Amino acid sequence: MSDIDLTPSAAKRVAFIAQRQGKPAILRLAVDGGGCAGFQYKFGLADLIEQDDTSAVRDGVTLVVDPMSLDLVRGSAVDFVDSLGGSAFRVTNPNAASGCGCGTSFSV
Repeated sequence: MSDIDLTPSAAKRVAFIAQRQGKPAILRLAVDGGGCAGFQYKFGLADLIEQDDTSAVRDGVTLVVDPMSLDLVRGSAVDFVDSLGGSAFRVTNPNAASGCGCGTSFSV
């Protein structure tokens, strides 16, 4: 099993956003303290891959995670979901003991 994964749906969405913004197709996933369940996921386009990042590549798109965040998301998959509730990147995190209804925060 890889440390992190990017679904085809998420890769397609990152490629679309990166092309519109004229940036490299690199999505950074980070974990911050806070959120309604203790930790929250942060997503953003990155300009480059740091030397100590862990990365996963799918369809020409790279997902990167810093070492501290990786401890909390190891084994996770990042997906892009388009539903009635809105469109968003979602993390399926096997390390999360609980989450919140909005899907953006979790606890371990």
